[in-house]
Amino acid sequence: MPRSSSIRQRLAGLKLGRMANSSLAAGRIRKHDPRLVARVVVGLLLLANVIAALFAFRPWEDSPEQLEMKLAALRKQQLQHKKQIERLTVLAAKSEKARKEGDQFLAKFFLSRRTASSTLVNELITMSKASGIKPKEHSFAFEPIEGSDELSMMTITANYEGTYADLIQYVNRLDRSPRFFLVESMAAAPQQSGQGVLNINLKVNVFVREEPLAPATASSAAVAQSQGVAPGGRP
Repeated sequence: MPRSSSIRQRLAGLKLGRMANSSLAAGRIRKHDPRLVARVVVGLLLLANVIAALFAFRPWEDSPEQLEMKLAALRKQQLQHKKQIERLTVLAAKSEKARKEGDQFLAKFFLSRRTASSTLVNELITMSKASGIKPKEHSFAFEPIEGSDELSMMTITANYEGTYADLIQYVNRLDRSPRFFLVESMAAAPQQSGQGVLNINLKVNVFVREEPLAPATASSAAVAQSQGVAPGGRP
């Protein structure tokens, strides 16, 4: 008997504990207002929707109108850059054409300094003889032209004998020459013979081309090395 009564007491205690827990849970539920809970849930849902809308539409970024304006501005800049490139291309082509034409003009009408001395003096002598003038002494000198590395000035001093009519014809030939002879000074004095013969002193300027010197030293050294000869001339 005592054992069965103790079991009953234990069961009765468990029932009482369960009833107490259920009454406490019911009391907690009663403490929270269902309308308040509903409002909290609705607020959370609204907050989630707002956050989703922000990430979907991204109002902090540019609007479609602003993007369209930026795109139009970029297209305008692209067209301007394209026109500028085309204009620079045309200018570069014209500059290259002018350079080539200038080089051709210099090569055609201006002799190089290496051949100008003999060629130009011979041309003056030929023109003077064709005009009936007797050529005498000729001398020449070269002077650099300030601001130009491609041209130099050659000054020819020449002495002749001839009549005034022959001198006029000679000057006309100089004026029509393709060498662009420039008469700097001219002096004519009659001879003592009194036969109308003049002593003529003429100073003529003409432009000549300066050509870069070839690297003879380097080429000579290369040839010497290929032949097994030292730069000093000893094998």
